[in-house]
Amino acid sequence: MNPNGQIPVIDHDGFVLWESNAIVRYMASRFGAGNLYPDKLQLRADADRWMDWQATTFNPAIGPLFIQLIRTAADQRDTALIGRAQIDAEKKLTILDTHLASHEYVTGATFTMGDIPLACSVDRWMKLPLEKAAFTNVSRWYNTVRLRQGGRQVVALALS
Repeated sequence: MNPNGQIPVIDHDGFVLWESNAIVRYMASRFGAGNLYPDKLQLRADADRWMDWQATTFNPAIGPLFIQLIRTAADQRDTALIGRAQIDAEKKLTILDTHLASHEYVTGATFTMGDIPLACSVDRWMKLPLEKAAFTNVSRWYNTVRLRQGGRQVVALALS
């Protein structure tokens, strides 16, 4: 259903949609209007910003780490690349950590669509097998999101 031959993709009553963040936006608008998909334009734009930041800034920073540490045989890993990628990822996480010092969720006091893809990427970061700098606010936020009902369901699926 996805011309890129990738997942995720949904078929919602004959409407086929691919690209993770587009799916999150669609589902949040369809089923969570006013909550996950904020009515207030500035809050919605803020959620969009963090979704775009996840896709264009944070994911590219952690991508090389995932490839090197998970997909590449240990004897073929590029340790210099891993070191550079970790520094880059931690610079990005410093931005998020600083923001979350004054925000419960990425847009403020309310969980929105902006938290969903970002939490998925932070989850990937948290599971990478390397020594990491401490990001207190990111950890607090991540654990809060993970303990939400949807977060617990995602974790349960990942463990099954």
